[in-house]
Amino acid sequence: MESANEGEAVVLPANYSPSCYACLRSLASREVYTVVVSPYRNVPAFASQYCDEAVVVPSPQKNVLAYKEALLSLAERPDIRTILPVWEEDTYLLSKYRSEFESHVSVVVPPFEALRTIHDQMRLVETAMEAGVSTPKTWLLDGTAELDRELIVKSRYNLLVEEYVGPSVSAETELDTWRVSAADSGPDVEAIRTAMGHTPIAQEVIPGDIYCFRALYEEGEPVAVCLNREWRQNSYTGGVSVYRESISMPKLEKTGCALLNYLDWEGLVDVEFLQDPATDEFKLMDVNPRAWGSISCDIGAGADFPYYYWLVAGGIIPTDPGYETGFAVHSLFGEVQYLLSVLRGEDPTVERPRFRTALWEVLSSVYRQPQFDYLFVDDPGPFIRRALDVLPGVS
Repeated sequence: MESANEGEAVVLPANYSPSCYACLRSLASREVYTVVVSPYRNVPAFASQYCDEAVVVPSPQKNVLAYKEALLSLAERPDIRTILPVWEEDTYLLSKYRSEFESHVSVVVPPFEALRTIHDQMRLVETAMEAGVSTPKTWLLDGTAELDRELIVKSRYNLLVEEYVGPSVSAETELDTWRVSAADSGPDVEAIRTAMGHTPIAQEVIPGDIYCFRALYEEGEPVAVCLNREWRQNSYTGGVSVYRESISMPKLEKTGCALLNYLDWEGLVDVEFLQDPATDEFKLMDVNPRAWGSISCDIGAGADFPYYYWLVAGGIIPTDPGYETGFAVHSLFGEVQYLLSVLRGEDPTVERPRFRTALWEVLSSVYRQPQFDYLFVDDPGPFIRRALDVLPGVS
């Protein structure tokens, strides 16, 4: 296979999230030469006709420094213009070792201090308050948390690297989430801390709708913005988004900009908010500093973030053309997981919808909005590859 000319190729890290495939389709349609890298040989992006070159690299979870060296080796190629961050580790490495990477390629990532802030949930809460952005009540699970209420217990850090948690915690530690009911005797704090290898956080549960602020920033200024609402997750109790729609909501946009402007952000970002039904406030839930799993919805609505990233990496600031509202995308595999969760009744503390109602909602929304993460007639390979991987495990 022929390689690209100088500065005409992009490195796209790939995992099992649909984000890499969405970025791949976006950039391939602009005739960008795509170099897809992954530690897994069966990732869907490798099966795409738009993958110009597939490279197997070390796992960033098993050996983040070996993964860094593999990315640096690719960055040294004269045809590579940039690396688009898809893994959490991508942004971490590109930001922490910015000078090493920028000797060879252009990177569009946040300053390391800003990245550390959003990776640490306690620092993020403090920063959000300073920026005038509301958050759920949050405590360290160290004896100071108010355990007489319903709580979500989760990792303090979005990434378990030595710089954050010390050398004794494996980066492969599962970042599990526990929902603790007020009727319970309380979480087994020591067991959770031992399992996670650090002191996690506890947050109050707010029963509201989830909204997302997506953007690309360059030197503290937004290049493009797109807003989404999550209509359904892969479980009726919550989880990964499987059906989302582009929306317009000035209050949400103002809230997202307030946080990112305060952080002097740079690069891609997905900020998740929950709208508190009691106050209508948008409360900050999480910040993802990379290409997010449902980026295909933004691209389909006209906010082509991978292409904008490519342009900014080449020194071109694109004019934001806006985006179409009311455009929605499904994850078919996620919709199946959602329906199975309703059948099984996974959590007695959360009200379960009737299966007939849930099935009708899924089918009717697919009829109205027949757009999907992986299912494309012109490129069936990724869908087939993902189906072979996922479907045996959902039964």
